[in-house]
Amino acid sequence: MTTPQVKQQTGIGGLPLVRIETPWSMAEVYLQGATVTHFQKHGEPPLLFLSAKSRFEKDAPIRGGIPVIFPWFGKPEGKPAQHGSVRTRQWDFVESKTQADGNVTARFRLPASADLPSIVVEYVVTVGQSLCAELIVTNNSKSEFTFENCLHTYFTVGDISQTNVSGLKGVEYLDAMDNFTRKTEREDAIRFTCETDRVYFNTPHTTEIHDAALRRTIRVEKENSVSTVVWNPWIEKAKRMADYGDEEYKTMVCVESGNVRSEAIRLAPGGTSSLKVKMSSVL
Repeated sequence: MTTPQVKQQTGIGGLPLVRIETPWSMAEVYLQGATVTHFQKHGEPPLLFLSAKSRFEKDAPIRGGIPVIFPWFGKPEGKPAQHGSVRTRQWDFVESKTQADGNVTARFRLPASADLPSIVVEYVVTVGQSLCAELIVTNNSKSEFTFENCLHTYFTVGDISQTNVSGLKGVEYLDAMDNFTRKTEREDAIRFTCETDRVYFNTPHTTEIHDAALRRTIRVEKENSVSTVVWNPWIEKAKRMADYGDEEYKTMVCVESGNVRSEAIRLAPGGTSSLKVKMSSVL
C-alpha cells in the first residue's frame, strides 16, 4: 500500500504544483489559481478533465480540473475578468497533513491584495478514496461583503452522448442558450445533444453523473451550496475556444457547485463562509 506523500514540484510551463499521493489515489494542485488539475483513483480513469490545449502560463486560467470562481461568476458589467480574479493568481501552499485514516489534506491561501482588502480566502483539498474541496472566505472588514463563489469542476466522461446528469428534476434554472429564460427541469436526467449552459437554483442536494461508456457513476455532494451549473460547450463553441480542443467536448461535462446570481452570499463583518464539495466515483 502506498504511503501518503506530498511533494512540491515544477509542472507544465514551469508552474509550481503540489502532488499528493495516498493509498487509494493521486492528485495534483497547481498554485496558479489553486487549481486541482488531476485526481485519479488507482485502477480508474481520471475523475477530472484537463484540456490538452490548456494554457499553463502565468496570469492565465487553466482550462480544466477545478477552477476556483470568486468573487464573481460570469462577466458582470464593469468587472475586469471572466469568473472572478483569483483563478489566475498564484496562491500560497500553507501546509499538508496526513489524517489517521490515510487521507491527506492540503491547505492553500490567497495572498492579500488591494482588490480584496480584509478578505481572507483559504482553500482546503482533501485527497483519499474521494476528493473533497472546501473554499473558506472570512470577512475581516467592518462592512458586509457580497460575493459569488463556484467550484467550476470539469469531469471526465467516456462519451458525452452516453452521459446524463440526475438529481435536478423539478428545479428552476436559467438557460443561457435561450436568452437566460427561467425554466423548470422536467426530465429525470439531463442528456446532452447540443451546447448546454444552465444555472440551477435552490439545489443543496447531491447530483450524479451517469457515464455509460466508462461504466461509472460520479457523485457530487456539497455543503453550503445552493446553485448548480451544468455546462458542455458542444461543437461550435469548442471550435471557438483557443485553449480547448475541437473534439474535447465529447469527453467532459461540467457540474459546478456554488452560490451565484440571485444566490450570492452576503457575509457580515467578522463572518466566515464555507463552500464544500465532495466528489466520488463508483464503477
